[in-house]
Amino acid sequence: MAGSSEEGQVIGCHTVEAWNQQLQRGNESKKIMVVDFTASWCGPCRFIAPFLAELAKKFTDFIFLKVDVDELKSVAQDWAVEAMPTFVFIKEGTILGKVVGAKKDELQQTLEKHVAAASA
Repeated sequence: MAGSSEEGQVIGCHTVEAWNQQLQRGNESKKIMVVDFTASWCGPCRFIAPFLAELAKKFTDFIFLKVDVDELKSVAQDWAVEAMPTFVFIKEGTILGKVVGAKKDELQQTLEKHVAAASA
């Protein structure tokens, strides 16, 4: 897809068009999307990136996206992102939850909770 780059299983969206395409894809598939709102200058973002990539390999039923808030300011504003990193869990356009900060445990627990809910 134009304007997106795959980092392992985490898809980087570098244009609003690419973001909208992924959002549509997520809606159509009814999968939960995990969006990492990140910034190149943010230390904790760099710290958690490899962990997110590991999670993406493990939790294959989710769509993992990465958005640079400086690149896509309007997208960050649309989803009321104020701190980096913020992980937003979206299903069919609705926010299911957010994890703010590089909190590995909370991020993993939130994923596991949604897996459990989905299989119930």
